[in-house]
Amino acid sequence: MARVPRSSLLLAGFLAASGVTHFAAPKPFDAIVPRVLPGSPRAWTRASGVVELALAAGLAVPRTRRLSAQATALFFVGVFPANVKMAYDWRTRPASARALAYGRLPLQVPLYLWARQAGRPTAG
Repeated sequence: MARVPRSSLLLAGFLAASGVTHFAAPKPFDAIVPRVLPGSPRAWTRASGVVELALAAGLAVPRTRRLSAQATALFFVGVFPANVKMAYDWRTRPASARALAYGRLPLQVPLYLWARQAGRPTAG
């Protein structure tokens, strides 16, 4: 039976926690939905939460891990505009809040790389 590497399971846990948070505390996510997207921000928040939960499930299953990891990498690229919007919107907030918003931008790179790594075949 194939196993799922620990790193992939950690990424799945991260995505699952984030997905649940989109439903449990949606307001911060609503606020960073780019205004150019049609429909309500809440609909986008819910949709992205569902996607994160689906990606987490896919990463946790050996048979779907590779495809889910590729989709996760694309997801991290796709949500980058929301992080840019947050950084722009928070540009006049106190320094600690700005640091949080600006810190999310480069964080997308290691998340993307983590997802790419999670889809690689395991040895043995």
